[in-house]
Amino acid sequence: MRLLIAGGGGFRVPLIYRALVSGSFSGLVTELVLYDVDPARLDAVTAVLKSMPGSHGAPLRVSATTDPAKALAGAGMVFAAIRPGGTGGRVADEKVARDLGLLGQETTGAGGISYALRTIPYMLRLARRMREQCPDAWLINFTNPVGMVTEALLPVLGDRVIGICDSACGLVHRAARAAGVPLREGHLDGVGYYGLNHLGWLYRLGSGGRDVLPGLLADPAALRSFEEGRLFPQPFLAGLGLLPNEYLYYYYRSGDARQAIRAMAQTRGEAIHGQQLELYPRLAAAGPDAYRLWEEARRSREEGYLAEARSDGGHRDEEDLAGGGYERVALAAMRALGGGGDTQLILNTRNSLPPPDKLTPSAPPPATTVPGSAQPAIPGLPADAVVEVPCTVTANGAVPLPQEPPDGPQLELLQRVKDVEQLTVNAATTGNRAAALEAFGRHPLVDSAELAAKLLAGYEAAFPDLGKMWEGSGR
Repeated sequence: MRLLIAGGGGFRVPLIYRALVSGSFSGLVTELVLYDVDPARLDAVTAVLKSMPGSHGAPLRVSATTDPAKALAGAGMVFAAIRPGGTGGRVADEKVARDLGLLGQETTGAGGISYALRTIPYMLRLARRMREQCPDAWLINFTNPVGMVTEALLPVLGDRVIGICDSACGLVHRAARAAGVPLREGHLDGVGYYGLNHLGWLYRLGSGGRDVLPGLLADPAALRSFEEGRLFPQPFLAGLGLLPNEYLYYYYRSGDARQAIRAMAQTRGEAIHGQQLELYPRLAAAGPDAYRLWEEARRSREEGYLAEARSDGGHRDEEDLAGGGYERVALAAMRALGGGGDTQLILNTRNSLPPPDKLTPSAPPPATTVPGSAQPAIPGLPADAVVEVPCTVTANGAVPLPQEPPDGPQLELLQRVKDVEQLTVNAATTGNRAAALEAFGRHPLVDSAELAAKLLAGYEAAFPDLGKMWEGSGR
């Protein structure tokens, strides 16, 4: 199989390569093509790959190009992880919000809306090129904000686009390990999870026919043993009866998050931007030392992830620092899509169940059935919206598994954020400025028409191309 990585100069590309030349994914790909608009970044990443232990003699051809037509020709699978505006764009996404007293975070709140508005047009161009040059290829989307970007691509690629994020799968496996019931690889039997990207909850963790999640939520020591369990007070989790995705820290403890971010000498985006400006030239010139330099930088970067939630001086788990999250999810999905055997993963896909007679044998039937209409995997959210749920992945695509209806507060938050996501997609795909303004104002971490106007004006000043999106739209 010929795998193309769009955004091939990205910092985490070596993780994918490392997984492809060792372990269970070795031999899955015969040719890896790295495509990026920045040749200097391609040179740096290529240097890391060449110096990686185990790379010599690996039966995997690697090439790099800045030509999209050359990159797409013959691709059977496309991974997309692009960042228009680079890490400097991330700095502005975060700072415009922070300077208005709001949460300054890359994918959550105002920063996530700005990021989506800037990114969706680029991803649409990639998707249209795929439809012309490699119409049978699958697109596995890493590009953030994953849920909004994936939803924007559905009209172009249909169900041949799937969004991935490692945070939900990681949460499930860490919780299972803490509860003493590690899950089998590729199986999510007994797991209940519903949400949107970076906004979801584990609500059931089955083992031997019983739900072990309540016991885990009642065990302070077990909760302290993994990342998500440490983010929230144990009495809060026990009362909630759910285990939130780590990004819900920004909703449940928004005041603490804003205060911690304001107290930092640098935003997360500024730290990463500075690191990469210094690192990439060194990598390109480092020869056999490139992999060591990259690995040191990667571990430092992982240690700083969600640092605002660890203001007490805590550290991430060694397993998290070792890496191996999102690339495992992506490659497991790729193997299944390529006919290598079914698997179950938590993915971002359309919230639409197949007809009852086509549900997988282990999946419970939908709670309700309306003849002639598509049934949602997450009741209460539109069937045509992109959600983040457990799926069975086969050579025919990702099929979501039906989930229980979210309780009132969770459903209300999901519905409101999904409204924001769909307004953002509308704005980015049609040039509708009014929709963008409404998206900012409606987001629960903004919740103000006055602040929405200031946010949009701030982002238009930071990103001149954003203002050009509205030209001629009459909206």
